[in-house]
Amino acid sequence: MSQPGFWAVVPAAGVGRRMGGDLPKQYLPLAGRRVIEHTLAHLCHPAIQGMVVAITPGDPYFADITLPERPLWRADGGAERCHSVLNALDFLASHAALGDWVLVHDAARPCLRAADLDRLITELTDHAVGGLLGLPVADTVKRTDGRGDVVATVEREGLWRALTPQMFRLGTLRQALHQAVTAGQLVTDESAAIERLGLAPRMVEGHADNIKITRPQDLALAELYLRQQQESL
Repeated sequence: MSQPGFWAVVPAAGVGRRMGGDLPKQYLPLAGRRVIEHTLAHLCHPAIQGMVVAITPGDPYFADITLPERPLWRADGGAERCHSVLNALDFLASHAALGDWVLVHDAARPCLRAADLDRLITELTDHAVGGLLGLPVADTVKRTDGRGDVVATVEREGLWRALTPQMFRLGTLRQALHQAVTAGQLVTDESAAIERLGLAPRMVEGHADNIKITRPQDLALAELYLRQQQESL
């Protein structure tokens, strides 16, 4: 029996409203490159055979970026992240086996460490379901009402912050997202779709510098992390 392949999917159709300005956050300049160029470069793991990037139809920026030297295809982005990922999986199904692994990674996470990617692939290759990078919650967590008043302190034992990549079998993830979208549930990550099937993804601890560019101040922090990562090589 042949070994499963590994592929990457990058949803990149977001507009980044919280960043302000007209340029989508994945195309903002960062340390001499675009954010998405760092992201794609960090996904160039020896095991990953190719990538699918889901972009907005008519996107005028993607053609100007420097692409990694490996198979990379475009798929149409959708209204929400789950639609973009599902479109990319539908495209990938004509190039990959349903039992292959797919690693879905946010376009706006340009600081993924090679060691974290190695750990994710190593720990999940033989796992029955798959899983995702994450961070155990270290801070005290509060729940508030609609006014912002605290109504409860949440026990943080067993709580994790979900990061990406999230790694699942192509066929299973495609089925999970299709069912969620059909049911009108706009899941915010791939793990949530898998959980709807009654499956239990594995959490794999990553590093806190795997941040998502969301607000303008995140760019300076990402540049600091990239410089620190480069200096440690």
